[in-house]
Amino acid sequence: MTRSMPSVDEQQHKRDARQDALDRARRFSPFLREAMAALPDVAETFLRDGSDSAIAGVPLLNGDSVATTLRRQRHALALAVALGDLSGELPLEAVTAHLSAFADRALDEALKAAMLERTPDEQPRGIAVLALGKLGSRELNYSSDVDLLLLFDQATMPRRPRDDAGEAAVRIGRRFMELMQQRTHDGYVQRVDLRLRPSPEVTPIVLPVDAAISYYESQALPWERAAFIRARACSGDLDLGNRFLAEIQPFIWRRALDFGAIEEIRDISLRIRDHYAQGQGFGPGFDLKRGRGGIREAEFFTQVQQLIHGGRDPSLRAPATLDALAALQSADMLAPDVATGIGDAYRALRTAEHRVQMIDDRQDHRLPVDPAALEAVANLDGHADGAALLDFLRPHVDFVGAQFDGLVTDRGGRLSNDPDILRSEVEALGFPDPDEAARRVADWRTAKARSLRSQPARHAFEAMLPTLLKAIAAGPDPGHALNRFSDIVERLSSGVNFFRLLEARPRLAELLALILTHAPVLADQLALRPTLLDGLIDESSFAPPPDAETLTERFRRAIAGLPLDQALDQVRRLVGERRFALGVQLIAAHRDPIVITAGYSDLAEASVIALAEATTREFEASNGRVPGGELVILALGRFGGRALTHASDLDLIMLFDAPEGAVSDGPRSIPATDYFNRLAARIISSLNVQTGAGRCTTSTPASGRRGRRGCSPSASPPSIATSARMPGRGSIWRCAVPAPDGLRCAPRKGADDHPRDPVYAERPGQDANRRSTDEAGNGASQTACGRPRHQARSGRPGRP
Repeated sequence: MTRSMPSVDEQQHKRDARQDALDRARRFSPFLREAMAALPDVAETFLRDGSDSAIAGVPLLNGDSVATTLRRQRHALALAVALGDLSGELPLEAVTAHLSAFADRALDEALKAAMLERTPDEQPRGIAVLALGKLGSRELNYSSDVDLLLLFDQATMPRRPRDDAGEAAVRIGRRFMELMQQRTHDGYVQRVDLRLRPSPEVTPIVLPVDAAISYYESQALPWERAAFIRARACSGDLDLGNRFLAEIQPFIWRRALDFGAIEEIRDISLRIRDHYAQGQGFGPGFDLKRGRGGIREAEFFTQVQQLIHGGRDPSLRAPATLDALAALQSADMLAPDVATGIGDAYRALRTAEHRVQMIDDRQDHRLPVDPAALEAVANLDGHADGAALLDFLRPHVDFVGAQFDGLVTDRGGRLSNDPDILRSEVEALGFPDPDEAARRVADWRTAKARSLRSQPARHAFEAMLPTLLKAIAAGPDPGHALNRFSDIVERLSSGVNFFRLLEARPRLAELLALILTHAPVLADQLALRPTLLDGLIDESSFAPPPDAETLTERFRRAIAGLPLDQALDQVRRLVGERRFALGVQLIAAHRDPIVITAGYSDLAEASVIALAEATTREFEASNGRVPGGELVILALGRFGGRALTHASDLDLIMLFDAPEGAVSDGPRSIPATDYFNRLAARIISSLNVQTGAGRCTTSTPASGRRGRRGCSPSASPPSIATSARMPGRGSIWRCAVPAPDGLRCAPRKGADDHPRDPVYAERPGQDANRRSTDEAGNGASQTACGRPRHQARSGRPGRP
């Protein structure tokens, strides 16, 4: 496709915009004026061909050393990008991307030069530069420090004979920093900040990679998780850097949420607000970066949402703020107006910050207090005066501040330690028996419960307590709910993350109060597995229940390749999560109860199929198979009718079919009857046994006489069945409409769709009744043993 050429008017408009940018730069920015005088070719290329051509020419500038070359290129790039920025040719994302790409290249060149000075005959390797902060997310501004973490691998880093690896790495690191930030008559390349490494006051500037991995996996502070949201390997040995980041991914993104990092972000922000109190009030002197409603609060607000949801959804882990906002909106984790408002404010504030830094190339984030200086910044940005710039920025600052206030505002304060005041506080919350409620709170504060023995746990507990008690008091039976919550507190082994979660999400506290009041079984599950509450954070527990086929495939994938004991645990964990979600939907009246009962039934069916298959595979590995034989599982009662409740047992019948005299082909021949009864017992055990993850189901084999080809005839009312095939092994049958005289089975699909279904396919030695089922082509009109419908109804109800 041929790209259309810009019209004469468009070309003239671009030239006018470029000339206006040059004029504003000369009039209002001493730094850019000096840069244009020193680098006239860059300004001329920009005016003639645009910012892209001016930027493309930057790498062609050279000096007599790496240090000189990088400094000249840095000044040329800053000028070319600034002119493109002022003219409107480069949006904010392009400006920060160009500045970040140059920083990556400069860091790489400086590190190579530092390593080659010590080992000129070796290929530079074994030292990685990790970018954090704005460079990590490729959002660098004109005068940013670059926040770095330097790592070395003593196995691959070249060094002189008899050099200690750690000392050699530190010497290379010092020379690298000198090449980057030492000021010469050509200026500097980038200011380097290494203070984000662990314990910077005592650790070397270049860390051994294995020690760093060990630290972040076991000792890192909560705020460091947020710092690594934007981390990437930017220069040096990229393989080494990426290996380190891959190792610490579980530390950064956790599926089971740790709200300690979020609390730490809140505390940092509040300390920043206090420290920069003079920059909080919007107007001249406002701190665009650290003030209330400023750049940092826009970034922190976004990172909090990523920490909450990113552990469960990798698509939300975008390092750049604008990209992260778009991902959060796309995943329905942020309302469109909030994501758009934060994004627009971020662009406006970052652009204003750039104008401030363009004036004198200083690392400054404040709007000038002096009216003339403020007017110069406004004019450089194209505004008429300082008042116009403030009017433009004010709504953005107010919006970010209001959104961030929702994170840092104290939610009701702490309850008093004074008994009389505490009683009046809980009475004000709405408890009908404030004395009992106050007694409970006092008892928790004795820290007898294991979950409240640590200081962080008690702090988190006190923070969330007013919110939870208010929700409990608003319920129909606060006394019972309080008792059940007390059970949870006493049973938890560690409560700090659970309590932080309730503090951070008041809506979860309301749901928990509902569970405590109406669903003691769910409350018991929470006491054993508090992480079940994680699914309520992003509303995933309120999704429509998956059907049996979908759940079966999920279970099969989850246990693929696992030994049976691990498969039992994994299925129980998945079943527990799904049962809890269905229970929450039921008590919250989020979905029709009929849909919930079908969901319980589909979940049971999937677990029976997955565990029956896994058990059969293990059984066959040691006992072989019965040629021509197969096992069928029939579901009766509520299970058969797809009407299970949370506490229902599963009524099952197991039937087998095998040629006369068949035996297994394993190391020891087992007659078919013994073989299938042992297999059936194993399957029932797999369904019933309690593991560390709890129970899966309570499966009840129906009692009765043993048939010629049956493992366990039913004592339950017979029912019509539908089939879900277990390929190559048999079928699970769900039984529905009760039938008075016998068990009639109907496949989900017609007989023509499954001509060799084990229940109605003809086999050698089968009786005529089974043949009649195959010939009918519609199992709904036959009994399990093949009697026609009229025969099934004529006699006295009995077992099949």
